Amino acid sequence: MAGRLRLENAAGLVVAAVLGGGLALGGAALLGGFDGSTTTINRVVGVPPSSIPVLSQAGKALTINQIYRRAAPGVVQVTATQVASTPAIDPFFGSPFPQAQETRALGSGFVIDKAGHVVTNYHVVAGARAVEVSFSNNESLKARIVGTDPSTDVAVLQVDAHSRALQPLNLGNSDSVHVGDSVVAIGNPFGLERTVTTGIVSALQRVIPSPRRNYSIDHVIQTDAALNKGNSGGPLLDARGDVIGVNSQIQTGNPGAQGNVGVGFAVPINTVKTVAAQIIRTGHAEHAFLGITAQPVTDSAAKLFRFPSSHGLLVETVQPGSAAAKAGLRAGTQSATLAGVTYPLGGDLIDTVQGDPLHSIEQLRDAIGDKKPGDEVKLGVYRGDKHRTVTVKLGRQPSS
Repeated sequence: MAGRLRLENAAGLVVAAVLGGGLALGGAALLGGFDGSTTTINRVVGVPPSSIPVLSQAGKALTINQIYRRAAPGVVQVTATQVASTPAIDPFFGSPFPQAQETRALGSGFVIDKAGHVVTNYHVVAGARAVEVSFSNNESLKARIVGTDPSTDVAVLQVDAHSRALQPLNLGNSDSVHVGDSVVAIGNPFGLERTVTTGIVSALQRVIPSPRRNYSIDHVIQTDAALNKGNSGGPLLDARGDVIGVNSQIQTGNPGAQGNVGVGFAVPINTVKTVAAQIIRTGHAEHAFLGITAQPVTDSAAKLFRFPSSHGLLVETVQPGSAAAKAGLRAGTQSATLAGVTYPLGGDLIDTVQGDPLHSIEQLRDAIGDKKPGDEVKLGVYRGDKHRTVTVKLGRQPSS
Protein backbone atom coordinates (compact mmCIF):
# COMPACT_ATOMS: atom_id res chain seq x y z
CA MET A 1 0.00 0.00 0.00
CA ALA A 2 1.02 3.55 -0.47
CA GLY A 3 1.41 5.85 2.47
CA ARG A 4 -1.26 7.80 4.27
CA LEU A 5 -3.14 9.44 1.43
CA ARG A 6 -6.36 11.33 2.03
CA LEU A 7 -9.34 9.59 0.52
CA GLU A 8 -12.36 11.84 0.49
CA ASN A 9 -14.75 9.47 -1.28
CA ALA A 10 -14.47 6.81 1.43
CA ALA A 11 -15.13 9.11 4.36
CA GLY A 12 -18.58 7.69 5.06
CA LEU A 13 -17.42 4.10 5.24
CA VAL A 14 -15.90 4.33 8.68
CA VAL A 15 -15.66 0.91 10.31
CA ALA A 16 -17.85 0.80 13.42
CA ALA A 17 -15.98 -1.16 16.17
CA VAL A 18 -12.60 -0.03 14.88
CA LEU A 19 -12.60 3.58 13.71
CA GLY A 20 -15.79 4.95 15.23
CA GLY A 21 -19.30 5.70 14.00
CA GLY A 22 -20.62 6.43 10.55
CA LEU A 23 -20.54 9.71 8.67
CA ALA A 24 -22.28 11.03 5.58
CA LEU A 25 -22.94 7.67 3.96
CA GLY A 26 -24.26 6.04 7.12
CA GLY A 27 -22.65 3.42 9.31
CA ALA A 28 -20.40 0.66 8.11
CA ALA A 29 -19.53 -2.43 10.07
CA LEU A 30 -17.00 -5.20 10.09
CA LEU A 31 -18.68 -8.58 9.90
CA GLY A 32 -17.11 -9.97 13.05
CA GLY A 33 -15.10 -8.84 16.04
CA PHE A 34 -14.94 -8.83 19.81
CA ASP A 35 -18.18 -7.79 21.43
CA GLY A 36 -18.82 -10.50 24.01
CA SER A 37 -22.31 -11.12 22.71
CA THR A 38 -21.83 -13.93 20.21
CA THR A 39 -23.95 -17.03 20.54
CA THR A 40 -22.89 -20.06 18.51
CA ILE A 41 -25.79 -22.04 17.06
CA ASN A 42 -24.77 -25.47 15.80
CA ARG A 43 -27.05 -25.62 12.83
CA VAL A 44 -26.21 -26.02 9.18
CA VAL A 45 -28.35 -24.03 6.79
CA GLY A 46 -28.21 -25.82 3.47
CA VAL A 47 -29.73 -25.25 0.07
CA PRO A 48 -32.67 -27.28 -1.24
CA PRO A 49 -31.51 -29.32 -4.25
CA SER A 50 -34.50 -28.49 -6.41
CA SER A 51 -35.47 -25.32 -8.24
CA ILE A 52 -31.98 -23.87 -8.00
CA PRO A 53 -31.11 -21.42 -10.78
CA VAL A 54 -27.87 -21.78 -12.70
CA LEU A 55 -25.50 -18.87 -12.29
CA SER A 56 -24.80 -17.30 -15.65
CA GLN A 57 -21.19 -16.33 -16.25
CA ALA A 58 -18.49 -17.01 -18.80
CA GLY A 59 -17.02 -20.49 -18.50
CA LYS A 60 -18.59 -23.59 -17.00
CA ALA A 61 -21.29 -22.40 -14.61
CA LEU A 62 -22.42 -24.46 -11.64
CA THR A 63 -25.69 -24.42 -9.77
CA ILE A 64 -25.74 -22.84 -6.34
CA ASN A 65 -26.19 -26.28 -4.82
CA GLN A 66 -23.15 -27.64 -6.68
CA ILE A 67 -21.03 -24.70 -5.51
CA TYR A 68 -22.22 -25.16 -1.95
CA ARG A 69 -21.56 -28.90 -1.87
CA ARG A 70 -18.12 -28.41 -3.35
CA ALA A 71 -17.00 -25.43 -1.24
CA ALA A 72 -18.78 -25.80 2.12
CA PRO A 73 -16.43 -28.50 3.50
CA GLY A 74 -13.55 -26.03 3.07
CA VAL A 75 -15.36 -23.19 4.85
CA VAL A 76 -14.75 -23.02 8.59
CA GLN A 77 -16.12 -21.22 11.59
CA VAL A 78 -13.51 -19.20 13.47
CA THR A 79 -13.92 -18.53 17.20
CA ALA A 80 -11.37 -16.17 18.75
CA THR A 81 -11.12 -15.67 22.51
CA GLN A 82 -9.80 -12.54 24.14
CA VAL A 83 -9.42 -11.66 27.81
CA ALA A 84 -10.06 -8.00 28.59
CA SER A 85 -9.84 -6.15 31.91
CA THR A 86 -12.90 -4.36 33.21
CA PRO A 87 -12.57 -1.21 35.37
CA ALA A 88 -11.98 -1.61 39.08
CA ILE A 89 -15.05 -1.54 41.34
CA ASP A 90 -15.49 0.92 44.18
CA PRO A 91 -13.62 -0.68 47.14
CA PHE A 92 -16.46 0.16 49.54
CA PHE A 93 -18.95 -1.88 47.56
CA GLY A 94 -16.94 -4.60 45.84
CA SER A 95 -13.55 -5.78 44.61
CA PRO A 96 -10.99 -2.96 44.24
CA PHE A 97 -9.15 -4.86 41.53
CA PRO A 98 -9.75 -4.91 37.77
CA GLN A 99 -11.74 -7.95 36.67
CA ALA A 100 -10.78 -10.17 33.75
CA GLN A 101 -13.61 -10.71 31.28
CA GLU A 102 -13.52 -13.25 28.48
CA THR A 103 -15.01 -12.23 25.16
CA ARG A 104 -15.40 -14.17 21.95
CA ALA A 105 -15.42 -13.14 18.32
CA LEU A 106 -17.16 -15.32 15.78
CA GLY A 107 -16.21 -15.23 12.12
CA SER A 108 -15.59 -17.35 9.08
CA GLY A 109 -12.61 -18.57 7.10
CA PHE A 110 -11.61 -21.06 4.45
CA VAL A 111 -8.87 -23.59 3.82
CA ILE A 112 -6.33 -22.62 1.13
CA ASP A 113 -3.92 -25.57 1.11
CA LYS A 114 -3.26 -29.09 2.37
CA ALA A 115 -0.78 -27.74 4.92
CA GLY A 116 -3.72 -26.56 7.03
CA HIS A 117 -3.55 -22.84 6.28
CA VAL A 118 -6.81 -20.98 6.72
CA VAL A 119 -7.55 -17.43 5.55
CA THR A 120 -9.80 -15.14 7.58
CA ASN A 121 -10.04 -11.44 8.40
CA TYR A 122 -7.56 -9.72 10.68
CA HIS A 123 -10.35 -8.09 12.67
CA VAL A 124 -11.79 -11.51 13.58
CA VAL A 125 -8.64 -12.61 15.42
CA ALA A 126 -7.17 -9.25 16.47
CA GLY A 127 -5.90 -9.47 20.04
CA ALA A 128 -6.99 -13.10 20.41
CA ARG A 129 -5.49 -15.22 23.15
CA ALA A 130 -6.80 -18.44 21.60
CA VAL A 131 -8.38 -19.34 18.26
CA GLU A 132 -10.42 -22.40 17.32
CA VAL A 133 -11.53 -23.52 13.89
CA SER A 134 -14.65 -25.65 13.39
CA PHE A 135 -15.10 -27.78 10.27
CA SER A 136 -18.28 -29.01 8.60
CA ASN A 137 -18.08 -32.33 10.46
CA ASN A 138 -18.33 -30.37 13.73
CA GLU A 139 -14.69 -31.15 14.55
CA SER A 140 -13.10 -28.20 16.35
CA LEU A 141 -9.34 -27.73 16.29
CA LYS A 142 -7.03 -25.22 17.92
CA ALA A 143 -5.49 -22.88 15.39
CA ARG A 144 -2.21 -21.01 15.39
CA ILE A 145 -2.11 -17.45 14.08
CA VAL A 146 0.64 -17.56 11.46
CA GLY A 147 0.46 -13.82 10.87
CA THR A 148 -1.84 -10.87 10.27
CA ASP A 149 -1.97 -7.77 8.08
CA PRO A 150 -4.25 -5.01 9.43
CA SER A 151 -3.68 -2.89 6.32
CA THR A 152 -5.58 -5.38 4.14
CA ASP A 153 -7.65 -7.02 6.92
CA VAL A 154 -6.12 -10.43 6.21
CA ALA A 155 -5.01 -13.10 8.67
CA VAL A 156 -3.64 -16.58 8.10
CA LEU A 157 -4.23 -19.38 10.61
CA GLN A 158 -2.92 -22.94 10.61
CA VAL A 159 -4.45 -26.11 12.02
CA ASP A 160 -2.76 -29.44 12.65
CA ALA A 161 -4.94 -31.77 10.62
CA HIS A 162 -4.31 -34.64 8.23
CA SER A 163 -4.25 -33.51 4.62
CA ARG A 164 -7.07 -35.92 3.78
CA ALA A 165 -9.33 -34.02 6.18
CA LEU A 166 -8.68 -30.69 4.44
CA GLN A 167 -10.50 -29.45 1.36
CA PRO A 168 -8.83 -26.31 0.02
CA LEU A 169 -10.95 -23.94 -2.03
CA ASN A 170 -9.89 -22.96 -5.54
CA LEU A 171 -8.64 -19.37 -5.64
CA GLY A 172 -9.79 -17.40 -8.68
CA ASN A 173 -8.71 -14.17 -10.33
CA SER A 174 -10.42 -11.04 -9.01
CA ASP A 175 -9.08 -9.01 -11.93
CA SER A 176 -11.39 -10.94 -14.26
CA VAL A 177 -14.55 -10.13 -12.30
CA HIS A 178 -17.20 -7.97 -13.97
CA VAL A 179 -20.14 -5.99 -12.65
CA GLY A 180 -23.25 -8.16 -12.91
CA ASP A 181 -21.42 -11.47 -12.42
CA SER A 182 -23.27 -13.89 -10.15
CA VAL A 183 -21.67 -14.67 -6.80
CA VAL A 184 -22.16 -16.99 -3.83
CA ALA A 185 -21.14 -16.23 -0.23
CA ILE A 186 -20.68 -18.96 2.39
CA GLY A 187 -20.12 -18.13 6.04
CA ASN A 188 -21.46 -18.19 9.57
CA PRO A 189 -23.79 -15.20 10.08
CA PHE A 190 -24.90 -14.92 13.71
CA GLY A 191 -23.43 -18.38 14.38
CA LEU A 192 -25.53 -20.14 11.74
CA GLU A 193 -22.81 -22.39 10.36
CA ARG A 194 -22.05 -22.55 6.65
CA THR A 195 -24.99 -20.50 5.46
CA VAL A 196 -25.09 -19.78 1.74
CA THR A 197 -26.40 -16.57 0.16
CA THR A 198 -26.33 -15.42 -3.43
CA GLY A 199 -26.22 -12.17 -5.36
CA ILE A 200 -24.27 -10.32 -8.01
CA VAL A 201 -21.20 -8.14 -8.22
CA SER A 202 -22.78 -4.73 -7.68
CA ALA A 203 -19.66 -2.65 -8.32
CA LEU A 204 -15.88 -2.85 -8.55
CA GLN A 205 -12.94 -0.70 -7.49
CA ARG A 206 -14.51 0.35 -4.22
CA VAL A 207 -12.24 1.72 -1.48
CA ILE A 208 -13.02 0.85 2.14
CA PRO A 209 -11.24 1.72 5.40
CA SER A 210 -8.96 -0.97 6.76
CA PRO A 211 -8.81 -1.89 10.45
CA ARG A 212 -5.52 -0.03 10.50
CA ARG A 213 -6.29 3.58 11.23
CA ASN A 214 -5.91 6.04 8.36
CA TYR A 215 -5.35 3.32 5.76
CA SER A 216 -7.64 2.04 3.03
CA ILE A 217 -8.16 -1.18 1.08
CA ASP A 218 -8.32 -0.74 -2.69
CA HIS A 219 -10.00 -2.62 -5.57
CA VAL A 220 -12.71 -3.95 -3.27
CA ILE A 221 -15.65 -5.94 -4.70
CA GLN A 222 -19.14 -4.73 -3.80
CA THR A 223 -21.93 -7.31 -3.71
CA ASP A 224 -25.61 -7.47 -2.80
CA ALA A 225 -25.29 -11.04 -1.46
CA ALA A 226 -26.61 -11.01 2.10
CA LEU A 227 -23.65 -10.62 4.46
CA ASN A 228 -24.05 -10.20 8.20
CA LYS A 229 -22.07 -10.32 11.42
CA GLY A 230 -20.17 -13.59 11.41
CA ASN A 231 -19.62 -13.69 7.63
CA SER A 232 -16.26 -11.95 8.08
CA GLY A 233 -13.43 -13.95 6.58
CA GLY A 234 -15.69 -16.21 4.51
CA PRO A 235 -15.32 -16.68 0.76
CA LEU A 236 -17.12 -14.86 -2.02
CA LEU A 237 -17.22 -17.31 -4.95
CA ASP A 238 -17.94 -16.93 -8.64
CA ALA A 239 -20.14 -19.13 -10.83
CA ARG A 240 -17.35 -21.68 -11.24
CA GLY A 241 -16.94 -22.03 -7.49
CA ASP A 242 -13.62 -20.15 -7.37
CA VAL A 243 -12.94 -17.68 -4.55
CA ILE A 244 -12.82 -14.11 -5.85
CA GLY A 245 -12.89 -12.27 -2.51
CA VAL A 246 -12.91 -12.43 1.27
CA ASN A 247 -16.08 -10.96 2.80
CA SER A 248 -15.14 -8.20 5.20
CA GLN A 249 -17.57 -5.30 5.67
CA ILE A 250 -21.13 -4.15 5.07
CA GLN A 251 -22.71 -0.76 4.60
CA THR A 252 -25.46 -0.58 7.22
CA GLY A 253 -27.27 2.59 6.16
CA ASN A 254 -27.44 4.13 9.63
CA PRO A 255 -24.78 4.69 12.30
CA GLY A 256 -24.84 1.93 14.89
CA ALA A 257 -26.90 -0.44 12.75
CA GLN A 258 -25.59 -3.96 12.15
CA GLY A 259 -27.97 -5.59 9.66
CA ASN A 260 -27.54 -6.18 5.94
CA VAL A 261 -29.05 -3.66 3.54
CA GLY A 262 -27.70 -5.19 0.35
CA VAL A 263 -24.31 -3.48 0.27
CA GLY A 264 -21.39 -5.72 1.22
CA PHE A 265 -17.67 -5.59 0.49
CA ALA A 266 -15.07 -8.28 -0.14
CA VAL A 267 -11.29 -7.87 -0.21
CA PRO A 268 -10.20 -9.04 -3.69
CA ILE A 269 -8.60 -12.47 -3.75
CA ASN A 270 -5.60 -11.25 -5.75
CA THR A 271 -4.72 -8.96 -2.84
CA VAL A 272 -5.32 -11.79 -0.38
CA LYS A 273 -3.12 -14.24 -2.33
CA THR A 274 -0.19 -11.82 -2.31
CA VAL A 275 -0.54 -11.00 1.38
CA ALA A 276 -1.16 -14.60 2.47
CA ALA A 277 1.90 -15.83 0.57
CA GLN A 278 4.07 -13.28 2.39
CA ILE A 279 2.59 -14.20 5.76
CA ILE A 280 3.12 -17.93 5.21
CA ARG A 281 6.69 -17.31 4.07
CA THR A 282 7.81 -14.74 6.67
CA GLY A 283 5.03 -14.38 9.26
CA HIS A 284 4.11 -10.87 8.13
CA ALA A 285 3.33 -8.78 5.06
CA GLU A 286 5.29 -5.77 3.84
CA HIS A 287 3.91 -2.87 1.84
CA ALA A 288 5.85 -0.20 -0.01
CA PHE A 289 5.48 3.24 1.57
CA LEU A 290 5.88 6.74 0.11
CA GLY A 291 4.90 8.84 3.10
CA ILE A 292 2.77 11.74 1.88
CA THR A 293 -0.78 13.02 2.03
CA ALA A 294 -1.99 14.85 -1.07
CA GLN A 295 -4.89 16.68 -2.69
CA PRO A 296 -5.83 16.14 -6.37
CA VAL A 297 -5.73 19.15 -8.70
CA THR A 298 -8.97 20.16 -10.44
CA ASP A 299 -9.35 22.30 -13.56
CA SER A 300 -11.02 25.10 -11.61
CA ALA A 301 -8.33 25.09 -8.92
CA ALA A 302 -5.56 25.01 -11.54
CA LYS A 303 -6.99 28.10 -13.23
CA LEU A 304 -7.71 30.04 -10.04
CA PHE A 305 -4.39 29.30 -8.31
CA ARG A 306 -2.38 29.26 -11.55
CA PHE A 307 -0.87 25.83 -11.01
CA PRO A 308 1.74 24.85 -13.63
CA SER A 309 -0.32 21.71 -14.44
CA SER A 310 -4.05 21.05 -14.76
CA HIS A 311 -3.65 17.57 -13.28
CA GLY A 312 -1.63 15.94 -10.53
CA LEU A 313 -1.44 15.84 -6.75
CA LEU A 314 -0.53 18.70 -4.42
CA VAL A 315 1.66 17.46 -1.59
CA GLU A 316 -0.07 18.29 1.68
CA THR A 317 2.20 16.62 4.26
CA VAL A 318 5.46 14.69 4.16
CA GLN A 319 6.09 12.19 6.95
CA PRO A 320 9.49 12.75 8.59
CA GLY A 321 11.97 10.01 7.79
CA SER A 322 9.81 8.57 5.00
CA ALA A 323 10.87 7.80 1.44
CA ALA A 324 9.27 11.05 0.30
CA ALA A 325 11.21 13.04 2.88
CA LYS A 326 14.50 11.37 1.91
CA ALA A 327 13.79 12.19 -1.74
CA GLY A 328 13.32 15.86 -0.83
CA LEU A 329 9.60 16.23 -1.55
CA ARG A 330 8.12 19.37 0.02
CA ALA A 331 4.70 19.86 1.56
CA GLY A 332 2.55 22.95 1.16
CA THR A 333 3.18 25.83 3.53
CA GLN A 334 -0.16 27.57 3.02
CA SER A 335 -3.71 26.54 2.20
CA ALA A 336 -6.69 27.95 0.34
CA THR A 337 -10.27 26.73 0.05
CA LEU A 338 -12.30 26.52 -3.14
CA ALA A 339 -15.86 25.11 -3.23
CA GLY A 340 -15.35 23.51 0.16
CA VAL A 341 -12.06 21.82 -0.79
CA THR A 342 -8.81 22.89 0.84
CA TYR A 343 -5.73 22.96 -1.38
CA PRO A 344 -2.18 23.02 0.02
CA LEU A 345 -0.13 25.75 -1.62
CA GLY A 346 3.59 26.47 -1.73
CA GLY A 347 4.68 22.82 -1.94
CA ASP A 348 5.38 20.30 -4.67
CA LEU A 349 2.90 19.26 -7.35
CA ILE A 350 3.37 15.67 -8.57
CA ASP A 351 2.11 15.45 -12.16
CA THR A 352 3.47 12.09 -13.36
CA VAL A 353 4.26 8.66 -11.91
CA GLN A 354 6.54 6.34 -13.84
CA GLY A 355 6.17 8.74 -16.77
CA ASP A 356 2.37 8.52 -16.90
CA PRO A 357 0.18 11.58 -16.27
CA LEU A 358 -1.13 11.48 -12.70
CA HIS A 359 -4.80 12.27 -12.17
CA SER A 360 -5.84 10.72 -8.84
CA ILE A 361 -4.71 9.45 -5.48
CA GLU A 362 -5.92 5.99 -6.45
CA GLN A 363 -3.56 5.99 -9.43
CA LEU A 364 -0.60 6.85 -7.21
CA ARG A 365 -1.61 4.21 -4.66
CA ASP A 366 -1.79 1.60 -7.40
CA ALA A 367 1.67 2.52 -8.65
CA ILE A 368 3.10 2.27 -5.14
CA GLY A 369 1.11 -0.88 -4.37
CA ASP A 370 2.72 -2.70 -7.29
CA LYS A 371 6.15 -2.11 -5.75
CA LYS A 372 8.04 -3.70 -2.88
CA PRO A 373 9.96 -1.87 -0.15
CA GLY A 374 13.31 -0.85 -1.65
CA ASP A 375 11.95 -0.51 -5.18
CA GLU A 376 12.24 2.82 -6.95
CA VAL A 377 9.49 4.94 -8.46
CA LYS A 378 9.96 7.99 -10.69
CA LEU A 379 7.80 11.03 -10.00
CA GLY A 380 7.48 14.13 -12.15
CA VAL A 381 7.43 17.10 -9.77
CA TYR A 382 6.73 20.81 -10.20
CA ARG A 383 8.30 23.13 -7.65
CA GLY A 384 6.99 26.51 -8.62
CA ASP A 385 7.33 26.64 -12.41
CA LYS A 386 10.34 24.34 -12.57
CA HIS A 387 9.80 20.66 -13.43
CA ARG A 388 12.10 17.80 -12.55
CA THR A 389 12.04 14.01 -12.24
CA VAL A 390 12.54 12.66 -8.73
CA THR A 391 13.56 9.04 -8.14
CA VAL A 392 12.17 7.80 -4.83
CA LYS A 393 13.41 4.63 -3.12
CA LEU A 394 10.29 3.35 -1.40
CA GLY A 395 10.34 2.48 2.28
CA ARG A 396 8.31 0.04 4.38
CA GLN A 397 4.91 0.84 5.71
CA PRO A 398 5.38 1.58 9.43
CA SER A 399 4.24 -1.00 11.95
CA SER A 400 0.79 -0.58 13.45
